[in-house]
Amino acid sequence: MRQRQAFTHDAARPEAVAKRHAQGLRTARENVADLCDPGSFSEYGALAVAAQRSRRSEQDLIQNTPADGMVTGIGQVHGRSTVVMAYDATVLAGTQGMRNHQKTDRMLGLALQNKLPVVLFTEGGGGRPGDVDMPIVAGLHVGTFANLARLNGQVPLVGIAAGRCFAGNAALLGCCDVVIATRASNIGMGGPAMVEGGGLGVFKPEAIGPSGVQHANGVIDILVVDEAQAVAAARHYLSFFNGAAAEFTAPPAHALRDVVPENRLRVYDTRKALEGIADVGSLLILRSGFGLGIHTALARVGGRPVGLLANNPAHLGGAIDADAADKAARFMQLCNAHGLPLISLVDTPGFMVGPNTEATAQVRHVSRMFVAAAHLRVPFLSVVLRKGYGLGAMAMTAGSFHAPLSTVAWPTGEFGAMGLEGAVRLGFKKELEAVAEGPARQALFDQLLAQQVENGSAEQMATTLEIDAVIDPADTRHWLLQGLAAGRVMPPSGMLAIDTW
Repeated sequence: MRQRQAFTHDAARPEAVAKRHAQGLRTARENVADLCDPGSFSEYGALAVAAQRSRRSEQDLIQNTPADGMVTGIGQVHGRSTVVMAYDATVLAGTQGMRNHQKTDRMLGLALQNKLPVVLFTEGGGGRPGDVDMPIVAGLHVGTFANLARLNGQVPLVGIAAGRCFAGNAALLGCCDVVIATRASNIGMGGPAMVEGGGLGVFKPEAIGPSGVQHANGVIDILVVDEAQAVAAARHYLSFFNGAAAEFTAPPAHALRDVVPENRLRVYDTRKALEGIADVGSLLILRSGFGLGIHTALARVGGRPVGLLANNPAHLGGAIDADAADKAARFMQLCNAHGLPLISLVDTPGFMVGPNTEATAQVRHVSRMFVAAAHLRVPFLSVVLRKGYGLGAMAMTAGSFHAPLSTVAWPTGEFGAMGLEGAVRLGFKKELEAVAEGPARQALFDQLLAQQVENGSAEQMATTLEIDAVIDPADTRHWLLQGLAAGRVMPPSGMLAIDTW
């Protein structure tokens, strides 16, 4: 038995392993070992071989198709049992065979039954046509894709892509909650052979779904340099589903006082606010290449895992476009499914508008934020850093300033039904046109704007009870910790939302 099992180990295939390492890549078993806590991985289905006995000898299959090209089992990640599956690119190019489909379905069933997180290494070329032992025509009855999709929203699903990930392998990757990929990866629903076979041209693998494209369009949530970083990111992501941390380091509270510049028109980086709120070392930013108008991240605050949203004034002045809205809505769904409270840092002039914007189906996309927020079962906390204008600000506060458990503002907060400059131009059009164009008109505009800024100040909003409090930025974590302690995650309501897009 030991001799038989030895054929499944990397040591039995030194040439394939050396080739892999020469490409700067790791083997499937190296990745699994790195992901799991030391000594915790138990392999399922190790003795499987490709379903090709009618065309190849048993010894050939044992030596050259170990585990049917897929490592599957259960290991511990941060002490929590996790289903781990890795296509082996050194065996039949990591393709999907009938036996490894059976292995995958077995593991996905265990994940569903026992509510275990799933990590899937997806490198490979999709379906394998050479498995002839089973009397099938097309193999479209395979349940793997439906089985993985059925886990959506029930357990954390992590997909990792390095090298080439095409066709069925890519479809499984796309079903995961979070996609982690290396810079050298290529991800696509069809590889070169399929593209050429469809009469769509001849392309090298590197031209299909390179990481730069897939990061910018939102397919890749976390882009990393190599597989070691990918595994580290997966472990970081899974750590947020292990409950509160007993030990943590708080960032310096006073640093938040310097985040928003005194000049209300000056651009700044709201990621500094995220860093000033999150426990040191806990911040994990997701989808940084897509939907640039909103930052999304997982973090811990006082040891408790949370989801963080923040407008990005460096992109469109913080206005929310279709991509940013999609990113925010899906992130709310992710946190809601896994019971993570949400914290929203608001600085937006509202939804992006204009003819070009409406051509992107803006009306439908931005409305996703309202629908997603209306179905939240987790606590929602809002902090207005600077601009809180119009429907965009309402979308960032779960649909209404009174929808969150608390809505507070820093002293730099300014509010209005629309951007204050625009409100002056529209509301005082007659007065402005009555003054000759030039310095006099500009002086009147500046005077009227100053009045609007004063009327829309955070202090004024608090006096009319439209927000709950105006706070010292240094007290932000205290407010959030109080809110997290007061709020509770509700059981699923059973209501089904119809997405607006």
